[in-house]
Amino acid sequence: MYVLDYDPGMSDPAQHPVRTGPTPRQARRLRVTAAAVLMSVAAVLLGIRLASRSSVLVVGVYGLLLILCGLVIELSRRGRTRLGSYLLGAGLTAALLMDAVVLS
Repeated sequence: MYVLDYDPGMSDPAQHPVRTGPTPRQARRLRVTAAAVLMSVAAVLLGIRLASRSSVLVVGVYGLLLILCGLVIELSRRGRTRLGSYLLGAGLTAALLMDAVVLS
């Protein structure tokens, strides 16, 4: 457990607020794993789209998603997990929307 705030005047350690949730290291590992899984899924979808001779725009969208996943992995390695999470969510949403728009 991590102590967020320490006051030497506090005599009882039970009075200290305690951090909840994952540690920074666990958060980084979680983001790297999520980005790697999404990268694998995007690569499989890209292969399916290439085999079905889809539009070049769809292939480009999945290519950009692969690049974004790599960027998220690097951001997570450098400790920017929150920014990486936002980018991963926004990128996935944008890729799915663009796929639906281009294919329709």
